[in-house]
Amino acid sequence: MGEPTGKTGFRILAYISAGVAVVGVILPLLPTTPFVLLAAFFASKGSPAFAQWLDAHPRFGPAIDNWRRRRAVPVSAKVLACSMMALSWAMLLLMGASLMVLGIVGACLASTACYLLTRPSC
Repeated sequence: MGEPTGKTGFRILAYISAGVAVVGVILPLLPTTPFVLLAAFFASKGSPAFAQWLDAHPRFGPAIDNWRRRRAVPVSAKVLACSMMALSWAMLLLMGASLMVLGIVGACLASTACYLLTRPSC
């Protein structure tokens, strides 16, 4: 019989997350680290071989290892993520989003930034 559907779903999500991470290496505005961590999580659930490849990868492996050992995020990833969140909120403001949308999105982005900034740096 075939694999359980859950494993296939995790494998697909792992490959999609890794693909977005690779695009993030090329595009300066797209952060790589969160998508690498997401790919590692999904791969650990659905594809042990892909998880091992990610762990051993020279570019992605250190970020995964830092997160697993110390829950640490690189300073450059923190700066980029917070900058992009601020830019996103500013774009909503400039496009005339309602106060309710600005408030909800602002609260979500601020809480995400607080969580990110309280993680150790590497």
